[in-house]
Amino acid sequence: IHFYKRSMTDYRAEQRDELEAIESIYSEEIDILNDNPTRFTIPVKTDEFDDEETDEGMWVLLKFTYPDTYPDVGVEIEFEESEGVEDPQLEGLKEHLNEVVEENLGMAMVFTIVSAAIEWLGETNDRLKFEAEEVIRIKKEKDDEEERKKLEGTKVTIESFLAWKDEFDAEMNAKKSAAVLSKKEKEKMKKNGRELFMTDQTLIQSDVKFLAEAGDVAITVDESLFEDMEDLDLDEEEESDDPDWEAGAGDSD
Repeated sequence: IHFYKRSMTDYRAEQRDELEAIESIYSEEIDILNDNPTRFTIPVKTDEFDDEETDEGMWVLLKFTYPDTYPDVGVEIEFEESEGVEDPQLEGLKEHLNEVVEENLGMAMVFTIVSAAIEWLGETNDRLKFEAEEVIRIKKEKDDEEERKKLEGTKVTIESFLAWKDEFDAEMNAKKSAAVLSKKEKEKMKKNGRELFMTDQTLIQSDVKFLAEAGDVAITVDESLFEDMEDLDLDEEEESDDPDWEAGAGDSD
Protein backbone atom coordinates (compact mmCIF):
# COMPACT_ATOMS: atom_id res chain seq x y z
CA ILE A 1 0.00 0.00 0.00
CA HIS A 2 1.42 3.37 -0.95
CA PHE A 3 0.30 6.56 0.82
CA TYR A 4 0.25 9.76 -1.17
CA LYS A 5 2.34 12.46 0.45
CA ARG A 6 1.96 16.05 -0.73
CA SER A 7 5.04 18.14 -1.39
CA MET A 8 5.23 21.83 -0.58
CA THR A 9 4.62 22.48 -4.24
CA ASP A 10 1.43 20.49 -4.09
CA TYR A 11 0.21 22.42 -1.00
CA ARG A 12 0.81 25.77 -2.71
CA ALA A 13 -0.93 24.55 -5.86
CA GLU A 14 -3.99 23.42 -3.94
CA GLN A 15 -4.08 26.64 -1.95
CA ARG A 16 -3.82 28.70 -5.16
CA ASP A 17 -6.60 26.72 -6.85
CA GLU A 18 -8.92 27.15 -3.88
CA LEU A 19 -8.17 30.86 -3.63
CA GLU A 20 -9.06 31.34 -7.32
CA ALA A 21 -12.36 29.53 -6.76
CA ILE A 22 -13.11 31.58 -3.64
CA GLU A 23 -12.37 34.83 -5.47
CA SER A 24 -14.81 33.89 -8.22
CA ILE A 25 -17.55 33.09 -5.69
CA TYR A 26 -16.99 36.07 -3.35
CA SER A 27 -15.58 38.50 -5.88
CA GLU A 28 -17.22 41.55 -4.27
CA GLU A 29 -16.67 40.49 -0.66
CA ILE A 30 -13.16 38.98 -0.53
CA ASP A 31 -10.17 41.11 0.31
CA ILE A 32 -6.67 39.62 -0.24
CA LEU A 33 -4.34 40.84 2.51
CA ASN A 34 -1.14 38.87 1.88
CA ASP A 35 0.40 36.28 -0.50
CA ASN A 36 2.92 34.61 1.76
CA PRO A 37 1.35 33.27 3.78
CA THR A 38 -1.92 33.57 1.96
CA ARG A 39 -4.29 35.71 4.05
CA PHE A 40 -7.69 37.16 3.12
CA THR A 41 -10.99 38.28 4.65
CA ILE A 42 -14.60 37.42 3.78
CA PRO A 43 -17.60 38.98 5.57
CA VAL A 44 -20.58 36.88 6.66
CA LYS A 45 -23.93 38.31 7.76
CA THR A 46 -27.63 37.68 8.29
CA ASP A 47 -30.31 38.83 5.85
CA GLU A 48 -31.63 41.53 8.22
CA PHE A 49 -28.26 43.23 8.56
CA ASP A 50 -28.59 45.26 5.35
CA ASP A 51 -32.18 46.30 6.12
CA GLU A 52 -32.05 50.06 6.72
CA GLU A 53 -35.48 50.06 8.36
CA THR A 54 -34.37 47.79 11.18
CA ASP A 55 -31.49 47.83 13.62
CA GLU A 56 -31.18 44.07 13.72
CA GLY A 57 -28.94 41.41 12.25
CA MET A 58 -25.37 40.15 12.69
CA TRP A 59 -22.18 40.74 10.74
CA VAL A 60 -18.73 39.18 11.21
CA LEU A 61 -15.57 39.71 9.16
CA LEU A 62 -13.72 36.37 8.93
CA LYS A 63 -9.96 36.41 8.37
CA PHE A 64 -8.39 33.25 6.92
CA THR A 65 -4.71 32.31 6.90
CA TYR A 66 -3.30 29.28 5.05
CA PRO A 67 -0.67 27.33 7.03
CA ASP A 68 2.13 25.90 4.87
CA THR A 69 0.66 22.38 4.93
CA TYR A 70 -2.98 23.37 4.44
CA PRO A 71 -5.33 21.51 3.85
CA ASP A 72 -3.73 18.68 5.81
CA VAL A 73 -3.91 21.08 8.75
CA GLY A 74 -6.79 23.37 9.37
CA VAL A 75 -7.02 26.90 8.04
CA GLU A 76 -6.56 29.56 10.72
CA ILE A 77 -9.71 31.60 11.41
CA GLU A 78 -9.92 34.95 13.20
CA PHE A 79 -12.75 37.44 13.76
CA GLU A 80 -11.41 40.74 12.45
CA GLU A 81 -14.56 42.77 13.16
CA SER A 82 -18.17 42.19 14.16
CA GLU A 83 -21.48 44.03 14.58
CA GLY A 84 -24.60 42.94 16.42
CA VAL A 85 -22.81 39.95 17.92
CA GLU A 86 -21.99 39.66 21.62
CA ASP A 87 -18.81 37.99 22.91
CA PRO A 88 -20.61 34.81 24.05
CA GLN A 89 -22.07 34.45 20.55
CA LEU A 90 -18.65 34.94 18.96
CA GLU A 91 -17.29 32.19 21.18
CA GLY A 92 -20.11 29.90 20.08
CA LEU A 93 -19.42 30.68 16.43
CA LYS A 94 -15.70 29.99 16.85
CA GLU A 95 -16.39 26.60 18.44
CA HIS A 96 -18.79 25.71 15.64
CA LEU A 97 -16.29 26.65 12.91
CA ASN A 98 -13.49 24.71 14.61
CA GLU A 99 -15.69 21.61 14.42
CA VAL A 100 -16.23 22.24 10.70
CA VAL A 101 -12.45 22.51 10.21
CA GLU A 102 -11.84 19.17 11.96
CA GLU A 103 -14.48 17.48 9.83
CA ASN A 104 -12.89 18.71 6.57
CA LEU A 105 -9.18 18.17 7.15
CA GLY A 106 -7.38 17.18 3.93
CA MET A 107 -9.90 19.01 1.72
CA ALA A 108 -10.44 22.60 0.60
CA MET A 109 -12.68 23.98 3.33
CA VAL A 110 -13.00 27.76 3.08
CA PHE A 111 -16.28 27.70 1.15
CA THR A 112 -17.71 25.15 3.62
CA ILE A 113 -16.60 27.31 6.56
CA VAL A 114 -18.14 30.49 5.12
CA SER A 115 -21.43 28.69 4.41
CA ALA A 116 -21.48 27.21 7.92
CA ALA A 117 -20.83 30.65 9.45
CA ILE A 118 -23.69 32.25 7.51
CA GLU A 119 -26.06 29.47 8.52
CA TRP A 120 -25.01 29.63 12.19
CA LEU A 121 -25.49 33.41 12.33
CA GLY A 122 -28.93 33.14 10.74
CA GLU A 123 -30.11 30.44 13.14
CA THR A 124 -28.66 32.23 16.16
CA ASN A 125 -30.20 35.55 15.14
CA ASP A 126 -33.63 33.92 14.64
CA ARG A 127 -33.38 32.20 18.01
CA LEU A 128 -32.45 35.42 19.80
CA LYS A 129 -35.33 37.27 18.13
CA PHE A 130 -37.73 34.51 19.10
CA GLU A 131 -36.54 34.57 22.71
CA ALA A 132 -36.91 38.36 22.85
CA GLU A 133 -40.43 38.13 21.41
CA GLU A 134 -41.29 35.41 23.93
CA VAL A 135 -40.18 37.63 26.79
CA ILE A 136 -42.45 40.40 25.49
CA ARG A 137 -45.35 37.98 24.93
CA ILE A 138 -45.07 36.42 28.40
CA LYS A 139 -44.89 39.85 30.03
CA LYS A 140 -47.95 41.01 28.07
CA GLU A 141 -49.90 37.89 29.06
CA LYS A 142 -48.94 38.45 32.70
CA ASP A 143 -50.00 42.10 32.56
CA ASP A 144 -53.28 41.17 30.84
CA GLU A 145 -53.98 38.50 33.48
CA GLU A 146 -53.39 40.96 36.31
CA GLU A 147 -55.66 43.50 34.65
CA ARG A 148 -58.35 40.84 34.14
CA LYS A 149 -58.18 39.90 37.82
CA LYS A 150 -58.64 43.55 38.77
CA LEU A 151 -61.75 43.79 36.59
CA GLU A 152 -63.22 40.49 37.76
CA GLY A 153 -62.58 41.16 41.42
CA THR A 154 -62.47 38.48 44.09
CA LYS A 155 -64.27 35.25 43.26
CA VAL A 156 -67.32 34.83 45.51
CA THR A 157 -67.71 31.57 47.40
CA ILE A 158 -70.36 30.50 49.91
CA GLU A 159 -67.93 31.07 52.76
CA SER A 160 -66.86 34.50 51.57
CA PHE A 161 -70.49 35.54 50.94
CA LEU A 162 -71.63 34.46 54.42
CA ALA A 163 -68.72 36.28 56.02
CA TRP A 164 -69.56 39.40 54.03
CA LYS A 165 -73.27 39.12 54.95
CA ASP A 166 -72.48 38.83 58.68
CA GLU A 167 -70.32 41.91 58.49
CA PHE A 168 -72.93 43.78 56.44
CA ASP A 169 -75.77 42.87 58.82
CA ALA A 170 -73.74 43.96 61.85
CA GLU A 171 -73.00 47.27 60.18
CA MET A 172 -76.65 47.85 59.25
CA ASN A 173 -77.85 46.98 62.78
CA ALA A 174 -75.37 49.42 64.25
CA LYS A 175 -76.64 52.14 61.93
CA LYS A 176 -80.28 51.36 62.81
CA SER A 177 -79.55 51.46 66.54
CA ALA A 178 -77.77 54.77 66.15
CA ALA A 179 -80.67 56.16 64.10
CA VAL A 180 -83.28 55.05 66.67
CA LEU A 181 -81.26 56.52 69.53
CA SER A 182 -80.81 59.77 67.65
CA LYS A 183 -84.54 59.94 66.92
CA LYS A 184 -85.41 59.42 70.59
CA GLU A 185 -82.97 62.12 71.62
CA LYS A 186 -84.49 64.55 69.13
CA GLU A 187 -88.06 63.75 70.29
CA LYS A 188 -87.00 64.18 73.90
CA MET A 189 -85.54 67.61 73.14
CA LYS A 190 -88.83 68.72 71.48
CA LYS A 191 -90.98 67.89 74.55
CA ASN A 192 -91.87 70.60 77.07
CA GLY A 193 -91.60 70.16 80.80
CA ARG A 194 -95.08 68.88 81.25
CA GLU A 195 -94.75 66.21 78.54
CA LEU A 196 -91.43 65.08 79.94
CA PHE A 197 -92.93 64.84 83.39
CA MET A 198 -95.93 62.86 82.14
CA THR A 199 -93.98 60.44 79.90
CA ASP A 200 -90.72 59.99 81.75
CA GLN A 201 -91.43 58.05 84.97
CA THR A 202 -87.86 58.55 86.10
CA LEU A 203 -88.57 62.25 86.59
CA ILE A 204 -91.50 61.45 88.91
CA GLN A 205 -89.51 58.90 90.80
CA SER A 206 -86.53 61.19 91.12
CA ASP A 207 -88.66 64.08 92.42
CA VAL A 208 -90.42 61.82 94.93
CA LYS A 209 -87.11 60.40 96.04
CA PHE A 210 -85.69 63.88 96.46
CA LEU A 211 -88.64 65.06 98.57
CA ALA A 212 -88.56 61.92 100.65
CA GLU A 213 -84.90 62.31 101.40
CA ALA A 214 -85.24 66.02 102.09
CA GLY A 215 -88.21 65.79 104.45
CA ASP A 216 -87.42 62.35 105.80
CA VAL A 217 -91.10 61.50 105.44
CA ALA A 218 -93.02 59.15 103.19
CA ILE A 219 -94.44 60.83 100.11
CA THR A 220 -97.54 59.69 98.33
CA VAL A 221 -98.84 60.99 95.07
CA ASP A 222 -102.52 61.25 94.34
CA GLU A 223 -102.62 60.46 90.63
CA SER A 224 -106.24 61.64 90.41
CA LEU A 225 -104.97 65.19 90.74
CA PHE A 226 -103.34 64.86 87.36
CA GLU A 227 -106.23 63.25 85.49
CA ASP A 228 -107.86 66.53 84.42
CA MET A 229 -104.67 68.37 83.59
CA GLU A 230 -105.26 67.97 79.88
CA ASP A 231 -108.43 70.13 80.26
CA LEU A 232 -106.51 72.99 81.78
CA ASP A 233 -105.77 75.88 79.51
CA LEU A 234 -102.19 76.47 80.46
CA ASP A 235 -101.22 78.27 77.29
CA GLU A 236 -102.35 81.58 78.74
CA GLU A 237 -100.09 81.05 81.72
CA GLU A 238 -97.06 80.36 79.58
CA GLU A 239 -94.55 83.09 79.66
CA SER A 240 -94.72 85.57 76.83
CA ASP A 241 -91.80 86.80 74.82
CA ASP A 242 -92.79 90.30 76.00
CA PRO A 243 -90.34 91.28 78.78
CA ASP A 244 -93.04 93.49 80.42
CA TRP A 245 -95.53 90.67 80.70
CA GLU A 246 -96.48 89.52 84.25
CA ALA A 247 -98.42 86.47 85.30
CA GLY A 248 -102.05 87.28 86.22
CA ALA A 249 -101.98 90.68 84.58
CA GLY A 250 -104.90 89.76 82.35
CA ASP A 251 -107.18 88.94 85.35
CA SER A 252 -107.29 92.48 86.78
CA ASP A 253 -110.95 92.76 85.83
